[in-house]
Amino acid sequence: MNQKALNVLGTELVPCSLNPLTGFFRDGCCNTDEHDFGTHVICARVTDAFLRFSLSRGNDLISPRPEYDFPGLKPGDRWCLCVMRWKEAFEADVAPRVVLESTHEKALEIVSLEQLQANAWAN
Repeated sequence: MNQKALNVLGTELVPCSLNPLTGFFRDGCCNTDEHDFGTHVICARVTDAFLRFSLSRGNDLISPRPEYDFPGLKPGDRWCLCVMRWKEAFEADVAPRVVLESTHEKALEIVSLEQLQANAWAN
């Protein structure tokens, strides 16, 4: 990645979370590349409803997985989510709020800016 990644607003991507450390590359940002098959590009503040929804879909984001240096998430944590999981949650009316400045522009290939803005976290 030679050039700076952009967010959905067209400005430089800012970190999503350093604690817990998130991102496909575990660099705190929702960066992506061709190896990120889940496209972990949406920075969201997870909720209990979303965590339970994700668990019901077979993706346990609650339980710690020390072997992957994953502490487990709790409501209020910021995390780089797979864009398709967020879209699925959006359609089920349980999508967590999005941090637009920290959401990679690649998300716009799957969801609209309007959908993201309607679910934006007010800083």
